[in-house]
Amino acid sequence: MAELKITDLHAKAENKEIIKGLTLACKQGEIHAIMGPNGSGKSTLSSIIMGNPKYEVTKGKITFENKNILALKPDERSKLGLFLSFQYPFEIQGLSFSKFMHAAYKTHNPLNTESLVTFRKRLKKEAAKLNIPEDFIDRELNVDFSGGEKKRAEILQMAILKPKIAILDETDSGLDIDSLKIVAEAINKMKSEKFGAIVITHYQRILNYIKPDKVHIMHNGKIILSGGIELAEKLEKKGYNEILAEKGIRVLEAQD
Repeated sequence: MAELKITDLHAKAENKEIIKGLTLACKQGEIHAIMGPNGSGKSTLSSIIMGNPKYEVTKGKITFENKNILALKPDERSKLGLFLSFQYPFEIQGLSFSKFMHAAYKTHNPLNTESLVTFRKRLKKEAAKLNIPEDFIDRELNVDFSGGEKKRAEILQMAILKPKIAILDETDSGLDIDSLKIVAEAINKMKSEKFGAIVITHYQRILNYIKPDKVHIMHNGKIILSGGIELAEKLEKKGYNEILAEKGIRVLEAQD
């Protein structure tokens, strides 16, 4: 069973320390939720896990499949079984979604000889489960997609690539209630002994549909409180300021 393990992680960008001693472990079969006010470092953490060169790790380690992945390139981390759903997915003109996905799938499954035609049929079936129209897969990757379409596209990628551990960065951001339910249902269906996820969110709303095994509150670059779903429910009632004040912490709002 694969485990993503982060130990005493410290990281900075442009000489500013953002992650300040964070420790976390997530196994296949588990769903963890990371919550926290703006500026706590949630999105930075997801970028560091997948190897964004913007951030410099100064201390600590991240292991996955018994390997120190800090020494690996982003594509190598992906091939090991990690997946990141971006908060703000990139747009790529001139590249259709279906061709992008076929290339990504072949990279992850080099022995698979599935043709683009056969792959497209399977992609359409998975898209239908997310209420994504057939013509969606022939559009340019994320170009002129609505916020909801971009998020569904990310989940469709996850359904096809079948990662061992997925990091979902603010997947609920900008989704209407119907899209949120569809995305949450897709994540719930994937949960198994072969799939785990870290759901990064600012609000408790998505946790009404995805029941995490563990909930963590992040502040000032580290996890300061962990618990079960009851922690998210408490947070919904009291808000970040009150809960963090109970630990003697004053919240300063900023941007992740």
